[in-house]
Amino acid sequence: MSVFLRDLKRFLLVAFGGFLMALNIVIFVQSADLFPGGLTGITLLLQNIFLKYFNIHLPYSITVYAFNLIPVWIGFKFIGKRFTFFSVVMIFISGLFTDILSGFEWLHLTDDILLCTVFGGILNAVSVVLCLFAESSSGGTDFIAIYISEKTGRSAWNLIFGFNCIVLFFAGILVGWDKALYSIIFQYASSQVTTLLYKKYSKITLLIITDKSDEIYATIKNLTNHGATVFEGRGEYSGKTHKMVYTVVSAAESGSLEKHLRTVDPNAFINVIESKDILGRFFKRQPD
Repeated sequence: MSVFLRDLKRFLLVAFGGFLMALNIVIFVQSADLFPGGLTGITLLLQNIFLKYFNIHLPYSITVYAFNLIPVWIGFKFIGKRFTFFSVVMIFISGLFTDILSGFEWLHLTDDILLCTVFGGILNAVSVVLCLFAESSSGGTDFIAIYISEKTGRSAWNLIFGFNCIVLFFAGILVGWDKALYSIIFQYASSQVTTLLYKKYSKITLLIITDKSDEIYATIKNLTNHGATVFEGRGEYSGKTHKMVYTVVSAAESGSLEKHLRTVDPNAFINVIESKDILGRFFKRQPD
């Protein structure tokens, strides 16, 4: 795929993700007065406070753009310029369409706070994952979560969830505990669906019993750039000697790799194990 087509695909993903984010804020979040995670939640909280106590309407877009200045700088400095550029596209589109769609009353679907909490959390996760698939983010604390994940090799979404709960503590004091508690459910649903759909930071161990170890290793190296270790052993049932190829890849790479390995050696016996933790050198593609 050419660089132009790849960037076009990334742009379309972040644009759609940004539109879904805005749609979710208008249909579910604002309808139930919820507070999503990160800077989006802080922006909505400030809008609520200024409107309630000072009768001043803060534009969502301008406020969230201002809050994202420092995270965007972190992205350019420590993560990747192209990664940050597409993240900025997502931030701009989500902010712009949130203000535009807020004027359409027909987008109000339900006043049921539980429905808004659950489906809002799911839709929020989908919009975030679309950006992650485009090798970008939805901005705000996502920059921080990805920075931590890239440095440690572990998912940081639950850490961000904990930070968001602290923010919601203050939201409960200022605007009411019922909205804050439902927002915790919203954020929990969003973080769990994000972890379920996005597997980059999960690790999979493959144990492959094969008679074509060289071809198997070449496939692993070409597709994932990961190494492998080859052991020799004897099958007690057949009494024959076979090779076992041991490798660790990311969960996002595992599905495609297994299909290619099956093509290389249809008779291979492949044991797929979820790895809890990996210590030592492990190849990771860095954001561009």
